[in-house]
Amino acid sequence: MAARILPVVKLATKVTIAGGALYVAYDSGLLGSSEQGSVALEKAKAAVPPAVEEWMKYFGLQTQLPTMPKVEFSPVQAWNSGVRWSISTLSDAPTKATEYTNQGLQYLKDLIK
Repeated sequence: MAARILPVVKLATKVTIAGGALYVAYDSGLLGSSEQGSVALEKAKAAVPPAVEEWMKYFGLQTQLPTMPKVEFSPVQAWNSGVRWSISTLSDAPTKATEYTNQGLQYLKDLIK
């Protein structure tokens, strides 16, 4: 009987953990717009170092955490730049293919002469 229940309990535990992680990500704004993601990132930057220090005191560890590097990067501004670059590259692909084909044909014609 226990052999049949154990896999069900393991599956239920995994589904519960995954559902909880998804709920926390949605509730904190990670699955929303880029502005909500930026706000969630700032909240995490403010909350994580004190929490780590508290746990280190709890376990009796005396390690000094490295300082957080200052990165001047805005996900809101950079999010669409990659999309724009990809779309512009895809839209230029037929023109570039034609140019490269013409260059290749010209090279072959020059070789044949």
